[in-house]
Amino acid sequence: MPDFQPFAHLTTPNADLYRAVMGEFVRAKRRFVVHLRPEDLELDADLATVTEALGRLKDWGNLRADPDTSRVTTVEDFHRARFLYQLTPAGEAAEQALQTFDEALGRRGALQAVALTDIVTQLRALLELAQQDEPDPAKVHLLLRGLVGRFTDLANNAQAFMGSLQRSIDLHDVDVDAFRAYKDQLIDYLERFIKDLVTTGAEIAGLVTEINDAERLLVMAAAREAEDAAPGEDQDRKNEFERGLALWRERWLGLRQWFVSEPQHPSQAKLLRARARAAIPALLQVVSALNERRAGRSDRSADFRTLARWFAQAPDEATMHRLWRAAFGLSSARHLTVDADTLNERDEQPVAASTPWFDAPPLLISPQLRKTGSYERRGKPNKIVDRTEQRQILAERAARQAEETELARKRLVTHRPTRLSEVGRLDPAEFRLFLGLLGDALAARGPHQREISTTTSDGTLEIRLTALDEGVAEVHTPDGTFRGPDHLLEIIDLTAAEPEEWSA
Repeated sequence: MPDFQPFAHLTTPNADLYRAVMGEFVRAKRRFVVHLRPEDLELDADLATVTEALGRLKDWGNLRADPDTSRVTTVEDFHRARFLYQLTPAGEAAEQALQTFDEALGRRGALQAVALTDIVTQLRALLELAQQDEPDPAKVHLLLRGLVGRFTDLANNAQAFMGSLQRSIDLHDVDVDAFRAYKDQLIDYLERFIKDLVTTGAEIAGLVTEINDAERLLVMAAAREAEDAAPGEDQDRKNEFERGLALWRERWLGLRQWFVSEPQHPSQAKLLRARARAAIPALLQVVSALNERRAGRSDRSADFRTLARWFAQAPDEATMHRLWRAAFGLSSARHLTVDADTLNERDEQPVAASTPWFDAPPLLISPQLRKTGSYERRGKPNKIVDRTEQRQILAERAARQAEETELARKRLVTHRPTRLSEVGRLDPAEFRLFLGLLGDALAARGPHQREISTTTSDGTLEIRLTALDEGVAEVHTPDGTFRGPDHLLEIIDLTAAEPEEWSA
């Protein structure tokens, strides 16, 4: 069972002092100072308090104490307890864990477009080594380590940033004034990263796919790491090599799945791009809600805050009760459901609502209600509501939406290679589908690749896209005009019959 004594100083009354003492030892170790005396610690505490704290940390296993005999000049000095303190392995591990914990809590995260460029540079260098007959193992190992480190930073920071962005959208742990002040910069930041992720991410995917001999490079890196293993039996060295190779294969697979999409499994970069694109309208909705609040429009949270202020300003408890009844409409318990005989008696001999409960005649409640909490009302059951009309309306609406989507698919399916400038005018449904198909094709295009062929995630449409050297395409919609470099586009319906061979 693991020993957690080195963490005991976190739950004591003087936890701040103990953490400050351990911080001094960690900083001393960074300066290559091994031992410290109590008077060497620069703390806002007297020497006796510091010495006592050092003794407690020694008992918990965070520090080790060695007798300090370097300054003994008399017999009294020899018998007086003097110690040199240094970090134990357990204490150092505990401080590293606490530092990692603090960094994880304080991480804001970022969408690192620069990291994408660095990954491209390292992949290009790795591709050149992969094309050599006998690449240098040292260069391969260093490139792979740098590539994995940069990619790990990118993935971790992207995850942290999207988490903090979601908290901002939900207005959790966020300063409303600060959010309103930096919203424009945040939206611009997201748009720039999406653009870099589309272009650079496609280049990374192409480079990863182009490195066909990645296994040979991974074996070199694992073998070089196994050479640094401690001396031992040949079987131990072999096991170390196999563990290292399995780890490098896992890292390379993670890098590939992050940027390269597979059938039915979109890449993490594609999912991140979709989340970032969806965050922009969500941020705009938050801004709109904040502006509505600032303009004076009320919401439920503002109503409850106002009601709480009224309760705090109430002069006495009776006023609070009146305010409660006025706000929530709670009245006497006579509104409980009772049996028919009691209701008839109340109709014949009504009791005023102002009558005190103690003075009013008792209410006879049904034994069934008292026993089970439910009351079986006499008479015929409630009439069953016919929902046929509502179900028909929903079915018609679903059929109409499916028909609109199918018409948009048929409208976009081409019967020959077509320039984007010849697409013409599209309605909103057709334009949404067209934009998604175009984005999938551009995301799948590798570096220096003029032609690309890909399929949609459901496998029903194939998109063939060829870049042209000149021309600007314009696609008109009711909401505006979409402009971009002209391409040759071909969209094929894979669910239809086998298409004929088309000639360009």
